[in-house]
Amino acid sequence: MDDTPQDKTAAVFGASGGIGRALCSRLQERGYTQIFAGSRAGDTAADDVIRPFTFDLGSEASIEAAAKEMAHTPPDIILVATGVLTLADGAGPERSLRNLNPEVMRQVFQLNTIGPALVAKHMLPLMPRERRCVFAALSARIGSIGDNRLGGWHSYRASKAALNMLIRNFSIEMARTHKQAIIVGLHPGTVDTQLSQPFQGGLPEGQLLSPDQSAGSLLGVIDTLLPADSGHVFDWAGKPVPA
Repeated sequence: MDDTPQDKTAAVFGASGGIGRALCSRLQERGYTQIFAGSRAGDTAADDVIRPFTFDLGSEASIEAAAKEMAHTPPDIILVATGVLTLADGAGPERSLRNLNPEVMRQVFQLNTIGPALVAKHMLPLMPRERRCVFAALSARIGSIGDNRLGGWHSYRASKAALNMLIRNFSIEMARTHKQAIIVGLHPGTVDTQLSQPFQGGLPEGQLLSPDQSAGSLLGVIDTLLPADSGHVFDWAGKPVPA
């Protein structure tokens, strides 16, 4: 399915991260005429296509303000390219229940679950009703309950599992008014970014993707999705991730 006609608008929340930057570049290559690029600092380089904006996953007011900024040209595709595995102070992921810390859990859920949910709260109502539109949030295979064989990484797993449930909920609600809307989670693979760097040791050759490879694959997957796929999670190769 070709998703790149003229005058298409996109929004990327998390445009300063490795995958977010690559998504912006790929969207621009695909001919998107307006790309809202959001980051905490709002310092993404602007040009005729890229329109930087500021948001903070811990501030609903900042997300609401960003949505109002885009209301006059609602995006056809909204990408939430955010997530955290290890906090800035080095905490996480927990390998044992003995390591559980309520404050660490709160911060991980804020960034991986609550923040993206607030983006959905304020952005999904902007989505056009008369044509195909996509909301996709970066999730993770590790958030699959059915695929969990190793345990551990409690806060990260649980926060991504909760995000996947919210994606399902949002897809059901949006289908009542937006018949062509597609709401999905996307597993980007193991990508060479700051998030994965401490855990890249021992990876099989070829398993580590560059941000550009991942972004290109994810957009390719989005091209193939139909409204019937809404509410599910897919990996970078287009394969469904078990719930």
